Amino acid sequence: MPPVHLWNPPFCGDLDMRIARDGTWFYLGTPIGRFELVRLFSSILRKDGEDYFLVTPVEKVGITVDDAPFVAQDFDVSGTGENQVLTFVTHVGDQAVAGPDHPIRVERDPATGEPSPYILIRANLEALIDRKSFYRLVDQGAHHDGWFGVWSSGQFFPVIPSDELDA
Repeated sequence: MPPVHLWNPPFCGDLDMRIARDGTWFYLGTPIGRFELVRLFSSILRKDGEDYFLVTPVEKVGITVDDAPFVAQDFDVSGTGENQVLTFVTHVGDQAVAGPDHPIRVERDPATGEPSPYILIRANLEALIDRKSFYRLVDQGAHHDGWFGVWSSGQFFPVIPSDELDA
């Protein structure tokens, strides 16, 4: 990956570029259909605070991200229990092994309780774990210290308090 964290070019304004919640990239309201171009743009993406930018050595432009810039579309499981290892793959081909460097977190909608699960992919950039993968993830779940969640790389990631599963 390009070392975007080392680049500090001047801000050149915002682009009419948006990443939708489903991972689709749009430019001027039109979906970008070439995977190679999306992959290239994703490699120069950076998040500073709550804002997203495409960064090169000479310029920095702002873009809009509806939720998370990536979508984790699948994962592999090796091992079991506390020794389980979960390796996620995003829609742009990035991989991340869930663990201390790539934590999983689950936000719940305060009104509906609906979960939105995420995994950190790289440097402040997360992937929304898609619905089918989240269902598979729940199948790998276990109870630990009053929580239902998943193990990966020796770390437990809570999903929901165990006592809320009976409700």
